[in-house]
Amino acid sequence: MSVQSWFNDIWYRRARPPLWLIPLSLAYGAGSRLRRKAYTLRRPEPLLRPVIVVGNLSVGGTGKTPLVCWLVAQLAERGLKPGVVTRGYGGSNRGLLLVKPTDDPHVVGDESILLARRTNVPVAIGRNRRAASQLLINAGCDVVVSDDGLQHYALARDCEIVVIDTDRRFGNGRLLPAGPLRESPARLRGADAIVLNGGGINSSGTENAVPGLPSAAMNMRLDASFAIELKHRTAKALSAFAGQSVHAVAAIGNPQRFFDMLRSRAIDVVPHPLPDHAHLRAENIFFDDDRPVLMTEKDAVKCAEIAGPQHWYVPVRAVFRTEEAAVLLDIVMNHIQRRAAAA
Repeated sequence: MSVQSWFNDIWYRRARPPLWLIPLSLAYGAGSRLRRKAYTLRRPEPLLRPVIVVGNLSVGGTGKTPLVCWLVAQLAERGLKPGVVTRGYGGSNRGLLLVKPTDDPHVVGDESILLARRTNVPVAIGRNRRAASQLLINAGCDVVVSDDGLQHYALARDCEIVVIDTDRRFGNGRLLPAGPLRESPARLRGADAIVLNGGGINSSGTENAVPGLPSAAMNMRLDASFAIELKHRTAKALSAFAGQSVHAVAAIGNPQRFFDMLRSRAIDVVPHPLPDHAHLRAENIFFDDDRPVLMTEKDAVKCAEIAGPQHWYVPVRAVFRTEEAAVLLDIVMNHIQRRAAAA
């Protein structure tokens, strides 16, 4: 069992973590509170352009990146020039960099390549997100969208959107490392918008038990309708794989969500979960049979050069109900306009 699998088992499947993790969580929580208070008192100087942060309370995938892609497209449709800042997880780069879609994902990170290709807007990476955001402003962007960075308080922000995975929610409710939380759910009270990935209403029409949510939380789902062959870039309806047995490769924060999505389309899945941001090699994507291999878009950017005709990736997009999309965009645009009025 990998380290990540061991922690996931503790965070999402066991009632109690090992006792030796509890003091570490208490220390983490104290440090996190002190750090946030320090930045609150110091109040980092705002950038010259508005900053929208899309983040989460827990580690692992919650659907931030598809939401960022959706938000960037919406802002561009309204005549703005957005740019995306991200840390560049999984890459070897340690400096500040404007990412090109053709860059090596092992250098700049898989998510930054995905964002650059999907959004067609400037993407900057750097551990110092404030400095990386300034690269975007220098490149002509008039609004910065941060993929992750809710806890990166050195980056002053105008609007915070918190994404919650309604399948895993807050796990056992404990802070790192005894649980998956970077901050307490009480932190939600300071957010401008809450987005529930997977929906906040179940099939019976009752609220899912996600504690601490304000009534204004909006529902998002991730839609996948086709797969793209890595080698020749040809597309095929995802429904064409129904009834087939496939290998499914996922090196993301929550691989089970990808596997469950494929199974919901009547696809027989042989799952191959890998650690988030893992570097994919031939042995990770080639198997001793002729089954098709389906993977996430984030994983596909790391193995396009070694892929064969059996390898496909499944892009997903964020989808909202019309009225909830309008509410979320109103919140974001109001913050952008407020900044413009104060300039």
